[in-house]
Order: sequence, then C-alpha cells, then structure tokens
Amino acid sequence: MELASWRLLARTIKNADVVVEVLDIRDPIHTRSRRVEQMAEALDKEVVIVLNKADLVPRMVAEKWKRIIEGQGYEVIYVSATRRLGTRMLRGLIKAVAPIKPFSAAVVGYPKTGKSSIINALRGRKGASTSPIPGSPGYTKSIQLLKIEPGFYMIDTPGVIPVEGGWPEAIIRGRSPEELPDPVRPAMALLERILKYNPKAVLEAYKITEKDPYRILEELARKRGWFYKSDHSPLIEEAARTVIRDYHRNKLRFYVPPEEYLLANIK
Repeated sequence: MELASWRLLARTIKNADVVVEVLDIRDPIHTRSRRVEQMAEALDKEVVIVLNKADLVPRMVAEKWKRIIEGQGYEVIYVSATRRLGTRMLRGLIKAVAPIKPFSAAVVGYPKTGKSSIINALRGRKGASTSPIPGSPGYTKSIQLLKIEPGFYMIDTPGVIPVEGGWPEAIIRGRSPEELPDPVRPAMALLERILKYNPKAVLEAYKITEKDPYRILEELARKRGWFYKSDHSPLIEEAARTVIRDYHRNKLRFYVPPEEYLLANIK
C-alpha cells in the first residue's frame, strides 16, 4: 500500500485553498494529526475538521467532541458519509471558508477515516475509490482531483500515517492485515482498547465471553475452525487479522468518551 509522504502532503496542502482533515469520531485524538494542522496553518490555509462516522456514536458524544475541537480554534462538523448525514452542511461549510472562487480542498487524514466516502457523498456519485480495509482493492493509491460542482474541486490523497500516530492505530491503519508481520500484538492492543470502552463489544460481535485479548483470539480461532496443521493449536494470527478487519468494518463497536480527553488535559 502506498502512503503519501510528508513532502507530497506538504505540496498538496500548498496547492490547495482549504484543508479538510477527516477524523474517526470513535477515537478522534488517535486519528488526528497535529502535524498536518501545523503544516496547513504555516501555509496560511483554512482548516476544516470533519468528525466522520457520526452514526456510530450517540449524538451527545458527537456534540461534545465538536465543541472540544472548536474550542481549539477550528471549524468542525460531524457527519456520516456512508449515510449521507451532514454532508450538505459540510459542503456549505467548505464553500464558506474558501478564500477564493474557484477553489480546491485537499482531503487528508488517516487511512479508513472515510476521506473518499466523504468526497463521494459531496459529489452525489462515486468517483473516489473506497474500501473498508487498508491496502485492499478500492483503496486510494494516488492523488486524485475530483470535481464537486462548478468552481469547487477536492483533492483525494492516499492515507497518511503521521509520526505522532499512537499505537496501535499507526500499525493497523498503515497496512492491510495480510501485510502485518505480527498481527497478534496490535490486535491484542486493539481489543484491550475496545473492551476498555465497551466491555460487551466482543460478546456482541463474536458471542465470546472471554476478556483476556489473547484468549479471545484463541477462542475466535476455535469457533472459526482455524488451527495449525502441525499441532492443531488455534491459529491466532488469522483471528488477529479478523479482529483488525472487523474493527475497520465497524463490527467491534466502541467509542472514546470526550470526558476522558477533558480529564487528561485538566491534570
């Protein structure tokens, strides 16, 4: 999978009039790149932050995240690109902050935050390639310039994994599950995070009552009939890849409460 380099990203931002940063509203902080925002601000570009996948969290949670990031001086909107919720307001917001007409808006962010889905929702038809899994067919591999309406263009970029990206986000969003040399460690870290915020997530997704991440992988492998041929022990690597895929597909439901971020920044 090709990822945009910081040099390419800087050139893209420089050539755009507006920068649209797309975050996953389930975990905005770990899918946010302050480096992207600093680059845009250094180039005197307008920044709009989009909290995507808003259908996966309660509206009160979406509103709180919106207010938190707005309080840091940004234009913020929450949407659900797949359900076409809020995309008309997003179109209006981008047009309102654009300093010139005609203009282009660069869409940036982590893989699988829904950048291409947002572009397609704004266009009202498919144009930007999409895929639920990083590195799979349909995943954005090169910069694309797409027309939204007369005088309004959007630049779709490959996913960016910033240096400041936290574990395990930088790993599971940066490669397809098949490309990971060791999918078990990031899958266990992901399960630990998910269960922290939704203790019932694994039970709801797999009907598994285990709480220990490693045992969850073992049980999932047993349920799916995945075993090593050599000793017939559970094939946990395939279970780990399944967990990562299901996270991207929103099968493992959770979200980080805004209050956690507020408390962390008060201390």
